[in-house]
Amino acid sequence: GNPLPSSYRNKALLIVAATALYTAFLYHSGGAGQFLGTGPVAPDPNLAAAARNGMSTMAASNRKLQVSTWNIAAINNNPFEYWITYDENPDYEKIMSAIEAFLENPGNKDVPISAVFTEDMFSELEKRMDGVGWDNVRSYWDTDFKKRKIISGFMKDPLLGSKRLASMPDRITNTINVVGSDEPVFRPTVINMFDGDLSNLQLWWSAWEKFMFDTPVTIQKKDGTTTDPVYKLLQPIKRAKYPDITPEEEKASLPLQTMCGAIFDAILVHMMNTVSEPNVWQSLKKTMVENLNRQKVPHTLDILENVYGTSDIITLQEVSGSFIDQARKRALGQQFWIVSPREMDAVRDQNSVIFLKKETFPAGPSAEITEIVENSFEEGVDVPIAKGDILAITATDRDGIPFVVVSFHGDTNGLATKPVLSAVMKGMSLDSALITHKLVFGLDANTYEKAKPGKQQDVLEWAKHYVSYDLTSCWGDVPNPSNYTTFNSRTYLQPQLNKACKKSDKRANGDVNPKDFILFGNGDFKVANTWKDNTGEKKYVEDMAFPTLNFPSDHGILATVIEPIAPAE
Repeated sequence: GNPLPSSYRNKALLIVAATALYTAFLYHSGGAGQFLGTGPVAPDPNLAAAARNGMSTMAASNRKLQVSTWNIAAINNNPFEYWITYDENPDYEKIMSAIEAFLENPGNKDVPISAVFTEDMFSELEKRMDGVGWDNVRSYWDTDFKKRKIISGFMKDPLLGSKRLASMPDRITNTINVVGSDEPVFRPTVINMFDGDLSNLQLWWSAWEKFMFDTPVTIQKKDGTTTDPVYKLLQPIKRAKYPDITPEEEKASLPLQTMCGAIFDAILVHMMNTVSEPNVWQSLKKTMVENLNRQKVPHTLDILENVYGTSDIITLQEVSGSFIDQARKRALGQQFWIVSPREMDAVRDQNSVIFLKKETFPAGPSAEITEIVENSFEEGVDVPIAKGDILAITATDRDGIPFVVVSFHGDTNGLATKPVLSAVMKGMSLDSALITHKLVFGLDANTYEKAKPGKQQDVLEWAKHYVSYDLTSCWGDVPNPSNYTTFNSRTYLQPQLNKACKKSDKRANGDVNPKDFILFGNGDFKVANTWKDNTGEKKYVEDMAFPTLNFPSDHGILATVIEPIAPAE
């Protein structure tokens, strides 16, 4: 992280030059007061006056502010998980459509498991699992699993899904970050960045067995590091959390999930080599891994530097620690103050971050006020946020205008979005310095065009909420619900087949929603120009699934140019 000096924090906002009196706007209709419970404090008169002058100066010089926001999306380990637009190579659509057909209408390809994960493979696995002292699961194999059909009896068995017997070991061993290496360790499977040869099942099996039982990995734990073979990372599946597991299965959940994980990977390798030639699908995968996974951070930084380097403020969401380090080492680090939360999220490694242009904010960030926001939630209301989701800071621009700048990543259903905005407004209204600041708030609101009532945040309801605080957005007071900033849908090459979208349903069943926003005071700024971008070229192609090989995120970039409204004399 990049914590601000404590002297700044303690004096919180004394560094601020000043700002226009936006309380007058905020409370002229009593709009916000009803949400805040307590009335606002009186603004600091010196700050209010100085800031008012700053707004007049900015308006007189015709200076505008460019604000960009982008959820750059956590790195995805499985290059095949989402439908991508890959016009350069027709093999992609062919293979993905063939996998969909294989899983939806397998016909005579729905062979018994023992034809794919063979009796010999099971015996070798049994020997390994007995060797580490686990319960023997041969009875499950002989009486049940080996006779099941690979698709109808395994890949599409909903009970296997709700017991998590194949998806849990995948989640834990798919991609393992190890101490002392930039490169993670990958399980030999189709659905990660593993680059070994999977052109036949025998090659796959010898690599898989060695990976699980003979490969020591050094993992960072809370109390230091541990070095163990991969199988030791697996966790028992508890009936308390996954009630479909029987008591017997719970007792044997380690060997059972290991067996099911092996069967799952064997079926994936078998399917790929059935629908495509090994050299075709493996070279396609290599290109995708290189562009979607390995080059994701450099691609993202290139777009920010070359296309959005003209921004005065950039708010980013779902940013990893290593992304922040790499950004600081590039030209971006020379041009921008790169501010990360004091309390970084080390576990999920997803943080909200703010870039302030040094030319526009010569003194840099004044203070981090995230804590003020988090302490302003309504008592007794459980807001679904995680560490690193909110970053709120203050900064004074070159005309002496003090700003509160916020970057926020909403939960998947968008249920934290309204409470977080309320907390920002409440925190500002109860502080005589902050109440004079101009708010600029970039966020992934996770709002929906057709929300499930009570379960997801409807986009028009969200708009009513920000308007009640006399804020507006880059999309105006009433955003168009079909003005989308995401278009992604899961394929059939990932462990949660209940979430898979057919090629023909990508649009209908995908996540195609108006999720991203930039907010500011209705009496402070007006929009000169707003655009969205899913190409990295300031263009947005509607009805195109992304990421693509050239655009690394599943959220579009949103940018707006706003101009100040001169304070009335």
